[in-house]
Amino acid sequence: MLSIASEAYRSLKISSMQAMHSKSVAHTPHCCPYRPPRQPFASAFPPPRHQRSIQKHRHHELYCQHRADSAATDHSQHHHQPLYHISAEVPRPGAPPAKPSLPAALHYMAAAAGVALTFFALKRVFDTPSRAYKENVGDEYDSWTEDGVLEYYWGEHIHLGYYTEEERQEGYKKKDFKQAKLDFVDQMLKWSGAKSPSRVLDVGCGIGGTTRILAKNFPDAKTQGITLSKSQVKRGTELAAEQGLNNCSFQVMDALHMDFPDDTFDLVWACESGEHMPDKKLYIEEMTRVLKPGGTLVIACWCQREESPQTPFTGEEKDQLQFLYDEWAHPYFISNLEFGRLMEGTGKLQAVEVEDWTQPTIDSWRHSIWVGVYDPWIVVFKGPVVWYRTVREIVTLERMHRAFDRGLMQYGMMKAVKSTSHAADQQASSRTLAKAQGGKSPG
Repeated sequence: MLSIASEAYRSLKISSMQAMHSKSVAHTPHCCPYRPPRQPFASAFPPPRHQRSIQKHRHHELYCQHRADSAATDHSQHHHQPLYHISAEVPRPGAPPAKPSLPAALHYMAAAAGVALTFFALKRVFDTPSRAYKENVGDEYDSWTEDGVLEYYWGEHIHLGYYTEEERQEGYKKKDFKQAKLDFVDQMLKWSGAKSPSRVLDVGCGIGGTTRILAKNFPDAKTQGITLSKSQVKRGTELAAEQGLNNCSFQVMDALHMDFPDDTFDLVWACESGEHMPDKKLYIEEMTRVLKPGGTLVIACWCQREESPQTPFTGEEKDQLQFLYDEWAHPYFISNLEFGRLMEGTGKLQAVEVEDWTQPTIDSWRHSIWVGVYDPWIVVFKGPVVWYRTVREIVTLERMHRAFDRGLMQYGMMKAVKSTSHAADQQASSRTLAKAQGGKSPG
């Protein structure tokens, strides 16, 4: 009887344990679905310690595998492209670069076309002259004087500088740019041969840098400068007062129609003013008229090369010259030999001499660009209008350098002495001019 009751109790206990196990499995949390099932009653008692450790380790492995599978499933649901598609885009070492897709290629082509169009548009702007001669020389110099940029970089002298051969060999940029201009005035005065004039005229004086140097070199002389620019007269007068000079003055006057009487000046000086004269012949004749007999006329001028039936200008050269005419308000240029012929043609000038000073002056063009590169700040703070004008000036300075370097342009130096006599002097002058056909340059 006892054994039957014991067996019934045992069966009831096993059934109860199985029911509890089924309920436990059904309510196992999602985070741990791999909880091992409970064993029958016979194995329900705790296993030995080493077996419990093995089971715990196995349970942890199953849990980690489940977390990894869940993460992969969630990623595939939220990202349509699997990970291996991304890694496939990385090129293999040594493999040729992948060709861009059609939309990307179109974008590149559009960008390149935009850059090219911008370049050609800017080139067209800078290839088109903006200041053709229209009797506007005075207005242009007013503008250059008032913005102050030209004086800041070029100083008191709006003309080229002089560089000896030794200075050119050492590198023109080593020389002070403004000092080169002072040296040019000294060389031009020395070449003129003028001796102790009592009255001096500076034709096209700018802001009067040379006028003041001549006033200092000849303190007993009365020196006058003329220009078409009211702003230059004002600035020249201010600088003369600052330097304590009482023997020089400035006034607005047309060099082709001067108010001075005949035979007034012992020295007539014209440095880089002839380029702007619309009538070169009248320019020479008017300066000769106001020059005293025995007085000296000396001219420095940008000149184009001599043209002849054997050496005509090409179409490209004509275009280059036209740009140089029209960008800086020049009506036209002539050769230095043509200046010499005009001087002879007055019938009143003797000992006419002509030289080519291209070599000692040509470095001024690029030197003037570099001084702006080294010190750009005055331009930077002036604003967009001055920026644009300055870029145009740089382009023209470089064009000038190339024109002189290729022989299209020359730096002409001309001088003569006024005489009242006659055939012998005229004949001697003609022989001197003929000798100058080679266009010698000073050492």
